[in-house]
Order: sequence, then structure tokens, then C-alpha cells
Amino acid sequence: MFYKLTKDCTPKQLEDAGLAPHYVAHDHAIFYTDASGNPFTATYIQAKGDPIADLYEDIAAEEKARATYQWLIDLTDDVDLQDSLKFLREREVIHSQRFREAVDILKFERDRKQVF
Repeated sequence: MFYKLTKDCTPKQLEDAGLAPHYVAHDHAIFYTDASGNPFTATYIQAKGDPIADLYEDIAAEEKARATYQWLIDLTDDVDLQDSLKFLREREVIHSQRFREAVDILKFERDRKQVF
């Protein structure tokens, strides 16, 4: 999406949009960062080794992504971009729902096993 929005921009347009640092370091290439410009690293991936705890981590990540997509939708009046972002936002909702269902299944199975 970033590439599609910037592929035809001139360096001056990128500068005016506040993207000069990105252009200087990466031209029009995609370089994954958070909103503050911090590069993506594996430290963003959390795993405890317990399936239920890990699924809750996944649910939290999906909900954060959903919120971010909504805020991006709020920042643009480009209908085509909004449509793409709405699709991605709804995909996060479905992922969160599926993870919640998996948690319910795992909790049911865990609670069903009794030790005497």
C-alpha cells in the first residue's frame, strides 16, 4: 500500500509529506517500521510456549492492528485507500475471533482433564 501511494511521487512531494528521511535511506522501497520510524525486529514477536498464553498474545496483536487500521482510515479521504484499509481491519477482526475460539477449545480440553 505504501509503495502504491508513493511510487509516482517526486522527491519534493515526499519531502513535503515528511517522508524525506525514508526516501534518503530507502528511495521508494518498502522498509517496515512502526509509526515512530523504529525498524521491525523479531522482538515484536512474543511467545511463552503455553498455547493459551500465546493465543492471548495473538488476540492482543490483532486488536492493536484493528485499531491502527481504523486510525489510518480516519486520516484519509481517499475512498480506494479506505476500502483497502477496511478490508485489512475486518481481517484482523476475523483473526481475533478465530483465536478466541481456539482459546475456548483449549480451555475446555484443559478443564476436561482431571487428575485423581
